[in-house]
Amino acid sequence: MNPQQRPERPTGWISTGLHWKDGRPVLSAVNGGRVHERAAAPGTEVGWLLTGPRRCTGAWIAGMPERTPCPHRATIDPDGGAVQCAACQSVDRGLALARDQILDDGRTYLLYLAWFGDGLLKVGLTAEQRGTSRLLEQGALAYTFAARGGLPAVRRAELTVAAAGLARERFTSRVKLDHWWRHGDADGRRAILSDARGRAHRLLHGHAVELLPARPVTDHIDLFGLAGGAPAAYRQVTGLASGAVVAGTLRPPIGRHLFLDPPEAQEIQGTQGRPETPGGAADAAESTPLLLDTRLLTGWTLTPVTGRRPEGLALRARVRPREEDAQEALF
Repeated sequence: MNPQQRPERPTGWISTGLHWKDGRPVLSAVNGGRVHERAAAPGTEVGWLLTGPRRCTGAWIAGMPERTPCPHRATIDPDGGAVQCAACQSVDRGLALARDQILDDGRTYLLYLAWFGDGLLKVGLTAEQRGTSRLLEQGALAYTFAARGGLPAVRRAELTVAAAGLARERFTSRVKLDHWWRHGDADGRRAILSDARGRAHRLLHGHAVELLPARPVTDHIDLFGLAGGAPAAYRQVTGLASGAVVAGTLRPPIGRHLFLDPPEAQEIQGTQGRPETPGGAADAAESTPLLLDTRLLTGWTLTPVTGRRPEGLALRARVRPREEDAQEALF
């Protein structure tokens, strides 16, 4: 390739989103081979100016301890869900595992049951060396480990539990969000997961896995700041663009999502957002929190800014559903 035809080398720090490390939420960004991490602690004030184009963040390659930067310096769809170019997707270890393209990698895996709300029971697997990071990043409100073994055996166990209808293998982010307002009590979650684990063990009798009947049920409601439920009203960020500003004070992260309280006494003018519902997200004098899925942030170049209000965001207003009226008659 002619050197003049090579894509321009990106400058600045490119967001790689939020992940959980040793039980703590961490925001990360890369600049070439350099990595910067910042704890996403509640009360932290953040302000970022986004500039494009949105870039592929590279891939996690088997045998490499760190993320490998995209060799093509590829750009990706600013509104798309994918955060990698096709070439990096094809070599990414995590995607290959999710697509059943890795039959065995010699590592030990744990089978888990995760609870995301009433009727939302998920079965999945995670490498034992990752600890609880996968459960935290998925935003599991409670979970328990059910079995342990090599990848082929644990994957068969996962399929068996899913095929029996005990739990599903995936839920959309929207479905999970809908259950943040109401999630019952800790005793109820513990009972549901303990019962599901017992039923899973009966299904897995004879499987080549180690059953784990004594593993505790772990609850994340307090860690995620959801003891009182999600905010009664908030504005969900549904899209970003070059020139947008994301700013506010962090609440406890939930999985890969961030609630941000907007700066005080600041307004979002109607011309600065791209509302998806009439008269909703971009009305003046907005003071409701923002909800940002940090996967939308991934790939944008971030420049720290202070004293700026959020702007240039596609927003959707979300409001807590009314309690159902259980009264059947007046008398």
